[in-house]
Amino acid sequence: MTPPIVQHCCRPLLALLALALDPGELAAQAAARCAIPDGHCPLPGLWTFRGGPRRDGSGPAQIPDAPRIVWRYPERGSLCKRSRDLKGDRLWCGTGWTGQPTVVERPDRRLEVRIGAYDGAYHFLDGETGRPLRRRFRTGDLAKGSATSDPDGYPLLYGGSRDGKLRVFALEGDSVRVLWSLDARTSVPYRLWNDDWDGAPLVVDDHLILGGENSWFYVIRLERGFDDAGRVRVSPRIVFRAPGWDDELLSALGDRNVSIENSVAFAGGIAYFANSGGLVQGWDVRAVLAGDTVARRIFRFWTGDDTDASVILGPDGELYVATEYERGSPRSRAVGQIMRLEPTNPVDPIRWSVAVREPGWDGKAGVWATPALADGVLYVPTHDGQLLALDRDDGNILWRLRLPGPLWASPVVAGGVLLQGDCRGVLHAYTLDPARGPPTERWALEIGGCIESTPAVGREWIWVGTRAGTVVGLRGSVSAQPDPPIPPRNP
Repeated sequence: MTPPIVQHCCRPLLALLALALDPGELAAQAAARCAIPDGHCPLPGLWTFRGGPRRDGSGPAQIPDAPRIVWRYPERGSLCKRSRDLKGDRLWCGTGWTGQPTVVERPDRRLEVRIGAYDGAYHFLDGETGRPLRRRFRTGDLAKGSATSDPDGYPLLYGGSRDGKLRVFALEGDSVRVLWSLDARTSVPYRLWNDDWDGAPLVVDDHLILGGENSWFYVIRLERGFDDAGRVRVSPRIVFRAPGWDDELLSALGDRNVSIENSVAFAGGIAYFANSGGLVQGWDVRAVLAGDTVARRIFRFWTGDDTDASVILGPDGELYVATEYERGSPRSRAVGQIMRLEPTNPVDPIRWSVAVREPGWDGKAGVWATPALADGVLYVPTHDGQLLALDRDDGNILWRLRLPGPLWASPVVAGGVLLQGDCRGVLHAYTLDPARGPPTERWALEIGGCIESTPAVGREWIWVGTRAGTVVGLRGSVSAQPDPPIPPRNP
């Protein structure tokens, strides 16, 4: 394959940075438009990690009140597997970072919870009973990160594994078929770091946009459709790829830990992501989505440290970036760990920044969780156990709470209520103060095990996995204003 053209633009046009929603993004952001008759329709905000292309946590209309544990999966035993990483051979259990389930309404009207786990398998559960709706699919290693259900209603799931493969699954009837896979080792001329896939792929205009822990950025044309027998098909091909690092970054770092572990954000034809070397980038991929092979890097910023949390795209085109504090470099001390960046000012993009360097139990600091943005407030859980609320305009800390850390689960905000899991296995719901004062605890429920995974919330349900080895389904009450209805299946 002839490598696609990579163009770096040192003086980006401001017009390319305008993040107005274009038709392609509107298609991607529609959480459940069900373009496919009798399709698999994701619940609002539950087709990909953090709700949609902006990765801001948009999704449900309400957080259920007074929930109780209805089911726990598996009923016996735990979802565990031994796996080797840089720390050696260890036993991994349950679900971890980022671990947000994706939830769809199937043609038979059942809610299907789709989630990868540390037993190395993808599981497909009845959202109301926790019983398997189809046989689990075992990969060769841990199924980490978050998968993505097709937003247009195709019976497809896109998810990775530590075995080095990103897979496109067909989910028809009660079966699971692998239609295609992308190997992190053989799909690029060379790789830095490793071969995992933590980020949730993004579907935009029949393309898959993602980064891998091999440190490369991809755009893949899917060519979704159905064959003559009515079975779903794809014919994927890589139409653009680029290394997620540059020589300037490697020289500044002094190491090669530059994997892409966050989920690519997208608006206005621009894809944003960061890597473990702290390089935040914006790529204009509009030409690629239109059939060309040329993409242009139009934004570059260095945080100085590992940036695994996904970049959040704000309503005015701004970026919210949260980073870890592990290397302790002069750059990371200078720019802080939570920041608002203005891509339209590429020379000096920092509007504000906040330092988060209080160490957690392991001596590390900063932010692993992707924050939530709602009603002008940025909610940020930190590694040392703080939950911060920041004014999005000036970065002023409005309030902070202390919870058992590390806080790696991302918060869910809806209807004036915030949901946050802690590392003692407790889910907390807080009523937010419209005047932006400290919140009041609405309820707290112990579900067991450190909650590193981000909960999925839909209708009157909360679904989440923990490091204790199980996935739980909680049901509560909602008011007369339920989540937005799924559009008609046959418009």
